[in-house]
Amino acid sequence: MANDAVAENDLRLTADRPTEGDDPVGAVLAAYTRDLVEAVDHTLAAFLSDEVESLRAIDAAMGGFAATARECVLSGGKRVRPTFAYWGWRGVAGGDTPLPAVLPALAALELLHTFALVHDDVMDASATRRGRPTAHRALAAQHVAAGRRGDPDRFGDSVAVLVGDLCLVWADRLLARAAVGADRLLDVRRCYDQMRVETIAGQYLDVLGESDAANWSVDRALRVARYKTASYTVQRPMLFGACLAGVGPDEPLGVAYTRYGLAVGEAFQLRDDLLGVYGDPARTGKPAGDDLRTGKPTALLMLARQAADPAQRQALDRAGGATDEREIADLAEVVATTGAVDRIEQMIADRVSEALAALDLAPIDETARTALVGLATAATRRQA
Repeated sequence: MANDAVAENDLRLTADRPTEGDDPVGAVLAAYTRDLVEAVDHTLAAFLSDEVESLRAIDAAMGGFAATARECVLSGGKRVRPTFAYWGWRGVAGGDTPLPAVLPALAALELLHTFALVHDDVMDASATRRGRPTAHRALAAQHVAAGRRGDPDRFGDSVAVLVGDLCLVWADRLLARAAVGADRLLDVRRCYDQMRVETIAGQYLDVLGESDAANWSVDRALRVARYKTASYTVQRPMLFGACLAGVGPDEPLGVAYTRYGLAVGEAFQLRDDLLGVYGDPARTGKPAGDDLRTGKPTALLMLARQAADPAQRQALDRAGGATDEREIADLAEVVATTGAVDRIEQMIADRVSEALAALDLAPIDETARTALVGLATAATRRQA
C-alpha cells in the first residue's frame, strides 16, 4: 500500500505523509483506503470486461445489457463494504499477508451491493442514484430513444431487475476466485449467504413499512436498520473478512466484530435517515426530502411522531402525500422542532461509543484497530 493519499470521498480522510502531530487515524485511513478502493475497482473492471464480452457473444443486444450492468457497478460509490471486509481480514491476517488472494472476495461484495441498490431503486421508484439517473430510469430512456413498442417504464423496471440479478450471479462467480482453501471458502460462503438472507429480510421489512406505516414503531424501524443496513454494510462484511483469514463468528474476535459492526451499521443507517431528509442533493446524489415524500417510516420519522404535539402530528400525517418542495421543507422543519433530529444524533453518538468499546479488548492487529476507530467516525459523520 502507498504511504500517502488524497481524500476522494467521505471515508477517505485528507492527510499527507504522516508527520509528528498528524492525526494517526486520519493518516492510516489516508494511507490505505485509496489504494484499497483502487485495487477493488481494478479487480472489478478486469472481471467485468470478460463477462461483458462473453454475453456480447450471445447476441449484440446482450452486450448493451451487460454494459449497463457494468456501468452500475463502476459508476462511483465509496466501496464501504469491501473496506470493512478488508479491515476485518487485516485485523486477523496482519500487514504481511498478501492482499491479492482475497481481492476477488472483497470485490464480490460490491457486486452484491449493486444488486441490492438496483432492486431498491426499482422498489422505491427512485429517480437518481449517485447524482445520475437510476438504472430503471436510464433503461426506460434507452427504450424511448430506440423507438421500441410498449411502456418504457415497465421495460426499464423489468430490465433493471435483470441487471440486479446478473450482478448477484457475478458476485458468486467472482467470490469463487478467491485464492483460499476449499474448506475456508466454504466458511466464507456460509457468512456470505447469511448476509444475503438478512439483506433480503431487511429489504422486505423496509417495503412493508411503507405500506403499513400506521402500525410501525421506533423499534421496528431500528430492526429494519439492523437487517437492511447494519448486517450487510458493516457486521457481515467484517465477519466475512475474518472468515477469509480463518476466524469464525463465534470466536472472541468474531464476537467483537459483531458488536462493533451492528453498532456502526445502525449508526450508518441513522445518518442515512437524516441525510434522506436534510442532505444536500449535490453531495448525496438524491433529492432532499425523499423519505418524507414517500412517507418511509424511518426511526427519525417514528421518533418525530412519538414526540409530536397534536398540531405537529397532524402536519406529519402529510408525509407520504406531500409533493410540493415547500411542503417537504415545512415537514422537515416540523420533524426538527419535535426534537427527533437531536435524539437521532444522540443515538448515533451512543452507537459509535459502543463500537469503540467493542474494539478496546478485541485481539486484532493494531493498524486495523486504528483504522476501525476512524471508520466508525467517518462512516457516521458523512454528508453523502
